[in-house]
Amino acid sequence: MNRTLSLWFVFIALILAGCAGDEKSWHGKDISGLMPELQFQLEGTDGKTVTPDDSQGNIRLVYFGFTSCPDVCPTTLTDLRRSVQQLPEEYQDDVTTLFVSVDPRRDTPERLASYVSFFGEGIVGLTAEEPTLRKLAKRYRTTFGYDQPDANGNYNVSHSSAVYVFDRNGSARLLLRPGLSSEQISEDLAQLARESKS
Repeated sequence: MNRTLSLWFVFIALILAGCAGDEKSWHGKDISGLMPELQFQLEGTDGKTVTPDDSQGNIRLVYFGFTSCPDVCPTTLTDLRRSVQQLPEEYQDDVTTLFVSVDPRRDTPERLASYVSFFGEGIVGLTAEEPTLRKLAKRYRTTFGYDQPDANGNYNVSHSSAVYVFDRNGSARLLLRPGLSSEQISEDLAQLARESKS
């Protein structure tokens, strides 16, 4: 009797272990519970204040960059656009990319508008005064810096190349690092979209 009971408990334990192991697998780094929720107050390309409420209910991709970036920024935004385009059609309008310029001196609303429009719909250009941008960057454990200007006044801006992914509720969920393909990113976004609509 005791042996039968013991075998039964082992059987139940194995079933529960199998259920517990059925966790979602991501290509990006899972940062659930490690970062604060999406919160900001920035200036949009029309000069008006933009907050997370303006894209509420969407999955938000937050990327810090600048329009004079020679390679990383345009490559990242292109990959994100392709990733969204590869989503099932029912989810393509559910993703908003927030491109936060950390170069407010050069990236005027007009310049930002022209830049993000090149990468298609669903990309919102945002910026603010440097102290506000510093505070936002610190909130998400990143930073940025400015090189010394050359003789023509041109300078480079160092910044993170990672993309922060927030779910429909504004909770931080994934960190997308360089090296992921657009297909991998799309798979992560599709999984997140399905999860948050169920």
